[in-house]
Amino acid sequence: MTAVLKIAREHVDAMIAHAREDHPDEACGVIIGPEGSNVPTRLIRMTNAERSPTFFRFEPQEQFALYKQMSTTGEEIVVVYHSHTATEAYPSRTDISLASEPQAHYLIVSTAESDASEGTVSVRSFRIVDGAVTEEEIDVTE
Repeated sequence: MTAVLKIAREHVDAMIAHAREDHPDEACGVIIGPEGSNVPTRLIRMTNAERSPTFFRFEPQEQFALYKQMSTTGEEIVVVYHSHTATEAYPSRTDISLASEPQAHYLIVSTAESDASEGTVSVRSFRIVDGAVTEEEIDVTE
């Protein structure tokens, strides 16, 4: 059976907008949802502490606050997203080595073809578990 990420159009649009705004640096964030549900409900933009066009790392205080909040609300990370500004929407070796949420969908928005302007972006989703990358379909709901 092929894995599928079901995600709302508003979340996809918000991730693309974030990627364009932060270009030429990588944008990053998460979409959280009820624990164990695999349903992304709430998008949270994170600050890329690296402010880099080739690497992202969540700002540590923001990340700590997020985990603290999720532990009290019974939520978990369903989607981890970031942008690639000069390469295709496929996990880099660094992305794979730092993937620490086995339940999460890793979504990459590539702005390589459009820069910060309107234009073609590529949005792809992957599961990354123990270093193994599997691409999955994205089912965008209205």
